[in-house]
Amino acid sequence: MPAASPDAALTIVITTFNRSGYLSGLLDSVKALDPAPAAVVVVDNASTDATPQVLAAARAGFPVPLSVLRLEENTGGAGGFAAGVEAALASGAQWLWLMDDDVEVLPGAVAALRKWTGSYDCIHGRRFDAGGAPFFWQHRFVPFLGLHLPVRGNVFRDSPVFDTNVGCFEGMLISAAQVRRIGLPDARYFINGDDVVYGWLASLDRPVAYVNDFVIRKVRVQRQIDLGIRHLNDSSDLGRFTAMRNRGYTARYLQVHGQYRRYGFALGTFLTAGKELLRLVAVERTLRGAGRLWAGWRGARRILRDPSWFPMPQLAPGEPAPRKQQV
Repeated sequence: MPAASPDAALTIVITTFNRSGYLSGLLDSVKALDPAPAAVVVVDNASTDATPQVLAAARAGFPVPLSVLRLEENTGGAGGFAAGVEAALASGAQWLWLMDDDVEVLPGAVAALRKWTGSYDCIHGRRFDAGGAPFFWQHRFVPFLGLHLPVRGNVFRDSPVFDTNVGCFEGMLISAAQVRRIGLPDARYFINGDDVVYGWLASLDRPVAYVNDFVIRKVRVQRQIDLGIRHLNDSSDLGRFTAMRNRGYTARYLQVHGQYRRYGFALGTFLTAGKELLRLVAVERTLRGAGRLWAGWRGARRILRDPSWFPMPQLAPGEPAPRKQQV
C-alpha cells in the first residue's frame, strides 16, 4: 500500500505534564515553522503547574488551530499520546507528528520531513542534543531479546535513510492510515518502551525510516554518562519500575506476532535490569530505588499470566471519536 500524499494535512501532537516552561518554548518554536503544520493538539496530562495558563495564552494568537485536551488524571506519555492521536484523527489529521514537551522544532522541519512522506508511513528525523551536538538515536529492535540495541557506525554513510524497526515519540511522524492499521499507542505502558514497541508494530506493516535531516532540538539537560556508543541518562523510581513492568506488555506483543522466545526474552530482561542498576550506580550514584526493579519484574509476571490481556486493536476506516471532550 503506498504511503499517504506528501501534501496531506499534518497535525503536531504534544503530550505535556508539569513542564510549562519547556512547553512555552516548544510552542514558540512551532509558531516559527515554515511551512506551518495544519494544526496542533496538546494533551495536558492533568498538570498542576502553570500549563493551563501557558496554553490559554498561546491559543489567543496561535497561527494555526491549537486544540487542548486536558485529561482528568496523569496517564503518562503513553496515555497522553494515545488520547492525542485519537483526537487528531477525529479532527481529520492525515499525518501526525508526535513529540514530548521538552524539545523544540527547527524552522524548516516540516519541509524536511515532507520529502519522505511519499515513500514511508513512519518517519523519524534527526535531533540535536541540548548542547547542539547530534543526538545519538540509531537502534534496531531485536525480538529474540525484546530489546532495542544501538547500531554502530555512521548509518547515513551510504544512504540518507536508515531502515529501522523502532519508534520514538520524541519526533515520530506517522500517517493516519498506518495508525488505523496498527491501532493507537498502548496507554498501559504509561512511560518506558511504548514508543519502541509502537515503532516495531509499524515496521511489521511497512518500513520505518530514520532520515538524515535534523528537525528537532532537545532542550532538557539530563545527568548522563557516555558509554561510547550511547549515553545513559538519569531516571526515576517510576522509570525503573516501568522499565521492568513493561517487559510484560512487550512479551505479550511478541507472543501475538509469534516472535516470543522465552529464554531469549529472559536474557533481555536480565540485561534490562543490569542497565538500570548501572544507571543507578554510575549516573545517580546510589542504590536507592533498586527495589523498584524487583517490583516491576513482579508486575511483568502478572501481565504475562493475565488471561484477559489483549493487544491494541486496529481502528475502523472512519474517524474515531475523541476519548475526552476538548476544551
